Amino acid sequence: MSKIAAAALAAALVVPLLAACGGDDDALTVYSGRSEGLVAPLLEQFSEETGIEVAVRYGDSAELAATIAEEGDGSPADVFFAQDAGALGSVAGEGLLAELDPELLDAVSPRFRDPEGRWVGLSGRARVVAYNTEELSEADLPDSIWEYAEEEWSGRVGFAPTNASFQAMVSAMRLTEGDERTREWLEALAANDPRLYENNLMSLEAVASGEVDVALVNHYYLYEVLAEQPGAPVANHFLESGDPGALVNVAGAGILAGTDRAADAERLLAYLLQEGQPFFAQETAEYPLAGGVQPREELPPLASVRGPDIELGELGGQLASTLELLNDVGLTP
Repeated sequence: MSKIAAAALAAALVVPLLAACGGDDDALTVYSGRSEGLVAPLLEQFSEETGIEVAVRYGDSAELAATIAEEGDGSPADVFFAQDAGALGSVAGEGLLAELDPELLDAVSPRFRDPEGRWVGLSGRARVVAYNTEELSEADLPDSIWEYAEEEWSGRVGFAPTNASFQAMVSAMRLTEGDERTREWLEALAANDPRLYENNLMSLEAVASGEVDVALVNHYYLYEVLAEQPGAPVANHFLESGDPGALVNVAGAGILAGTDRAADAERLLAYLLQEGQPFFAQETAEYPLAGGVQPREELPPLASVRGPDIELGELGGQLASTLELLNDVGLTP
């Protein structure tokens, strides 16, 4: 296990368990890689409307995936709500997720669910290059992620190497172009004096402040920054179709195979695929994946935003080696 993975596992083991309402004894237990500030209101709404108590353990998706693997069949989790498909694929690959009801799976496009039916996407998150509009026009920006490691971008690029979405993008690069080209790109990026941040939001705030010209982030952080700083000089650049830098990952969920609360778990997933879709569209600016709900009007249609031709669940099998690669090239804070 890499140093990063070992640290992730250790951190996951101390994440506190928080009840959404009431005590924990009879609660549906959710391990959530989505942050408390983001999804707690939605989970509380589910509890209020259904009477099903929910206890939530919050943490990084990769950390929680490692915890579930360590706990095995004895995991107290009933539902794994992950920030990215890679973490879901990792747990599914361990045989720890149950096959979902076809009605849950059919709510979303096959593009955004496990081919073997063990997890389903709940919202879509596209990788973009955010840029400072006072320093650059969109015409100045390359349309492929590979070009942002070139010398002309030295000192001008920011990103969060410990972020699951960045790691998923690197895994997609490996799956489509191989380890050698990906390592060369990462080494060039690392040698190019990039600015490393703790998360996507800090990366985008650095663009808004002029600390960097561009940041490699998820698309929806733009709207969080603009809500706090109306008129901030930032915009999103969507990369060309098929490029790994245009990866559309999902936040999604699966039901643990060892749960004794499968019916309640299915009700939660159905709720997130129905009532949860307007929440993701308007509150988080992610792409809704079900129920005919439309994304924010300023976003390009999801059908036109396409990353590499890979199965998202394949990202999970790459996670450990991607972490090791990032560690090897020195792209860690």
